[in-house]
Amino acid sequence: MTEPSGRRERKKAATRQKIADTALRLFLESGYDAVGIRDVAAEADVAVTTVFAHFASKEALVFERDRDFEQRLTRAVTDRPPHEPLIPALQGEVQALVRHCTAEGSAPVRRMIEGSPALRAYEESMGLRHAQALAAALAADPRLSRSKTACLATARFAVDAYALACRSDDPEAAVDEVFRMIRAAWDVTAP
Repeated sequence: MTEPSGRRERKKAATRQKIADTALRLFLESGYDAVGIRDVAAEADVAVTTVFAHFASKEALVFERDRDFEQRLTRAVTDRPPHEPLIPALQGEVQALVRHCTAEGSAPVRRMIEGSPALRAYEESMGLRHAQALAAALAADPRLSRSKTACLATARFAVDAYALACRSDDPEAAVDEVFRMIRAAWDVTAP
């Protein structure tokens, strides 16, 4: 996550993080469905409007690093060195993201998400949005010269690789397996 530069930006970022941390703690202690936005606001010592100024919904509180995730995926495409192949760069970033979602202490959060239809639906819609952003980055890269369909399919598979790996008993192997398929499909679509 990029560090905010000004004092005001740092205070806003600190408030956002405090709200997200408080919400996650409450959700894990009491259950996602048992905790309301008012509970989060009261515990974080902020107004309900402040919570909504930082998060569009209750579900967004659980996925507070959503923007970072999308930026990291697109930067794997846009910021890679000129001669670095796309698929290994994208796979490396997905592997790094998977390490975060499978890090020690992340299992309770994953169980909470899996146990909530609202959170699973939100995660699914978030994945589609990430795939759209990644597909746009792929399509905009003149070094790649693939159709929009190939870019969108590749992006969706990359996001799915992350989702599948986070639920897998062997996350690294899951990413490797999906990326073997992505690499084969990407190579077949070359002009």
